[in-house]
Amino acid sequence: MSRRGKGNHPITLAERLEIMERAERKEKDIKIAVAMKLSKAVVRKWRRKAKDGGPDGLLTVMGRPKTGALGQFAEELRDEIKEKRKDHPGWGASVLRAEVANDKRFAGLRIPSRSRIAAYLKKEGLTRRYARHSQLSNLKGQTISSCHEEWEMDAEGVCKVAGVGLVSLINIGDPFSHVRASWAWLNKRKASGADYQLALRRTFFCFGKPVVISLDHDSAFFDNTAASPFPSLLHLWLLAMEVEVRFLEQRPPREHAFIERSHQIIHRQAVQGQSFTADGFQPYLDQRLAFLNRLCPSRSLNGQAPLAAYPQAIHSGREYRPEWEADRLNLQKVFLYLSQQTWFRETSSKGQLLFGARRYGLGKGWYQQTVRVTFDPDSQEYLFSSLDALRTKRLKAQGLTKKDLMGELNIPAAFSHHQYAFPWSALAVRQNQTADLIGTT
Repeated sequence: MSRRGKGNHPITLAERLEIMERAERKEKDIKIAVAMKLSKAVVRKWRRKAKDGGPDGLLTVMGRPKTGALGQFAEELRDEIKEKRKDHPGWGASVLRAEVANDKRFAGLRIPSRSRIAAYLKKEGLTRRYARHSQLSNLKGQTISSCHEEWEMDAEGVCKVAGVGLVSLINIGDPFSHVRASWAWLNKRKASGADYQLALRRTFFCFGKPVVISLDHDSAFFDNTAASPFPSLLHLWLLAMEVEVRFLEQRPPREHAFIERSHQIIHRQAVQGQSFTADGFQPYLDQRLAFLNRLCPSRSLNGQAPLAAYPQAIHSGREYRPEWEADRLNLQKVFLYLSQQTWFRETSSKGQLLFGARRYGLGKGWYQQTVRVTFDPDSQEYLFSSLDALRTKRLKAQGLTKKDLMGELNIPAAFSHHQYAFPWSALAVRQNQTADLIGTT
């Protein structure tokens, strides 16, 4: 029989707790020692410690009392917090406290506070670097009083359609007149920024441009992974198109109730129970939207169709054609918006950082620190500065040209004749759709 405890491996906290539990059941020391393969002296030692000090008496405290954030707590407790944090880097001090408090091994023991655990994690180098926050400036929601004053846009959840496969609808609507538009993307689970851009171009072509468009915090519209977000390419393109962008402040249905209802209406009208060929779906969807806008009575419009109730909703008066886009993009609107923002970024060990999906190198002396970033609209440069403002560096802004903002429009818009590509890629489908708008042959 192995007799651990003298000169061999020390017994664990779990074994000490088992000794205490067996002793509370009135088991003799010799019986406990045989069952657990321990020496009788070791069992007697820990049984007495448990009797005198309860569960706290089972903790190992050697040498002088430790100081520090958790110096007055058990070594086993500190080790457990440390290991859990290493295994789960996303767990904060509150979660770690709840975890050890619910661990049966530490039942009855004093549990450190959240602040003490946070201090301990900082001392052990287990805290995340604080990411400074900043928010993009945003328009305030206002009561809409006219047609095309503000549109709502959102993508409906993906669904499966017979003969086509997966379908995702990008729906756009004017909540004042109830005019709606929709564009379908096939066999793709999530719409990209380029998909939304094409859907907007088609809708601008039909109804003109709105004054404002409201968007949720989807990653195509908003950098929802950053504490200090940079505007998406779609956001900057809309600004250059002189369409203001407003991000939702409250979750649907408190905001975007109209487009959420539109998802259901359009799905029932054009998708539910239908079967299509791949090239037949969008024409049918356009046909059903024309019916909804021109002929279908709406209870919310006193039994009238949207364009019957509001004939002026046929067009906003702000003309758009794809072939005009390059000449009419207003980059000064983009520069002005960027000049009103402040961002924070962490540099790498080489003094580099990613900003607006572009890499910038600040050089030696800028490694692994937080820098503040602003934009100079006159020189179109980013100004990088240390938080103490003692060091600054200017670099030319990347990704802000008309070509960058226009994305895929450049190819078909340049020609009066366009060769249709086989619709085997996302790019080919979007180019063919854009060529339809331009009227190329």
